[in-house]
Amino acid sequence: MTLIIPVLGDQLSHDLAVLRDADRADTVILMMEVMEEATYVRHHKRKIALILSAMRHFAEELKSAGWSVDYARLDDPNNSGGFTGEIARAIDRHKPTAIRIVEPGEWRVKVMIDTWAEKFGVPVDIVPDDRFICGILEFQSWAQARNDLVMEFFYREMRRKTGLLMDGDKPKGGQWNFDKENRKPPKRGLNYPEPMHFQPDDVTQEVLALVEERFGRHFGRLDKFALPINAGQARRALRHFITTALPSFGAYQDAMVTGQDWLYHSWLSPALNLGLLTPLEVAQAAANAYAEGAAPLNAAEGFIRQIIGWREYVRGYYWMEMPDVAVMNTLKATRPLPEFYWTGETDMLCLAEAIRNTRDHAYAHHIQRLMVLGNFAMLAGVRPHDVADWFLVVYADAYEWVELPNVLGMSQHADGGRLATKPYAGGGSYIDRMSDHCRLCRYDVKQKVGADACPFNALYWDFLARHERRFRQNHRMSNMYANWDRMKPEVREAYLASAAEFLDTIKEAADGWAK
Repeated sequence: MTLIIPVLGDQLSHDLAVLRDADRADTVILMMEVMEEATYVRHHKRKIALILSAMRHFAEELKSAGWSVDYARLDDPNNSGGFTGEIARAIDRHKPTAIRIVEPGEWRVKVMIDTWAEKFGVPVDIVPDDRFICGILEFQSWAQARNDLVMEFFYREMRRKTGLLMDGDKPKGGQWNFDKENRKPPKRGLNYPEPMHFQPDDVTQEVLALVEERFGRHFGRLDKFALPINAGQARRALRHFITTALPSFGAYQDAMVTGQDWLYHSWLSPALNLGLLTPLEVAQAAANAYAEGAAPLNAAEGFIRQIIGWREYVRGYYWMEMPDVAVMNTLKATRPLPEFYWTGETDMLCLAEAIRNTRDHAYAHHIQRLMVLGNFAMLAGVRPHDVADWFLVVYADAYEWVELPNVLGMSQHADGGRLATKPYAGGGSYIDRMSDHCRLCRYDVKQKVGADACPFNALYWDFLARHERRFRQNHRMSNMYANWDRMKPEVREAYLASAAEFLDTIKEAADGWAK
């Protein structure tokens, strides 16, 4: 009897469910670098390098632990270029009696795996991915019992389930959520600690050369690559974040500062989404810091909520709503993605900074993604699937299960409010409050209309006017429409004209950037 266990590039966990009970003597672990995964969208060069390097390091760790590993390298001339082709080649080599695999993170891969049993005449056992705190069926059971999918209530269930920051059945500090303490604008003189950086070893250097050769025309930069590529490095990076940045993470998690790429954010999500860290160990580290007096409660709670609340929630939403959600466009947005999302060449400093950071590091923090990059695209009426493809391309932590709900649901409101009860729309005043960008920008955030006014101001009111029929009755938007109603007709017309004039200046991205 021979069992083949394919381990995918985002399943790099030694405690993976399929490995626990497998007999090393009769098991072949199959790992596959395939062109199809690097190019179904043209992923950021840094993301491709991270995954390939992490896979190669993980394979060596498995071999050292006594596993038989069949590793298909991207530069193997016999590589078929796709998962199904590599499974076929492995079956020819090993003549397995069964294939066992942990459920994949993405719908398109699950559809592919579902064809293998019939195609190859070999039983395929798909095992739940228990690295997540909430299983797919568990989430669906929770969701089906409710009319509205309110993340806050799901998060409370995850707190109870894990016991994190709990006193019995009550939350530490007497409340579940400390968001009101977590929206401070940046003040001058703050010390922003960088995440821990790691010097590329010989394996990573070989991968970097391969990626530059094969994917040199993809978006992004490879120089100064310093991401953790194995579990040991990822845990060092976690400890570094807990010690140096977590204490101030809560207060300034929504802040943006020109030239500061990390602020107090962890940048652990690439390692987490690869499987080098587990969500429970990351959240537990933050809870321990609070218990030891090394971090305030608002910081620990805000960080833990992102891990066991939002991250788990969007995964459950993704698997419950796919594949229908992938083609939704409730707001009927039709504008192509602006070219500057690829080039960064825009006078809007907030956008230019977010895109520069994205290009250089395959990173931008959640407010840059939601309230700058996503907000602009939604206000401008950009096709949500163009936006989703862009986000999937450019970030090292982007996998469809986490990226698609965040972009189509939360950022673009393309699902009609299934994920978020109101669109995350904002004008220039929000960016001015939470950053130093506006005082350094070519545009004047205090000016409402005209060629020198911050474009977000007119675009915001233009968006509300375009979608008035849909949003006027939304109780969370009543104040916004009350302000619109109080404006004189000529003021309203000036906003709409200014938005139209600005949108006419935007150059569309050329086809082929993402795919």
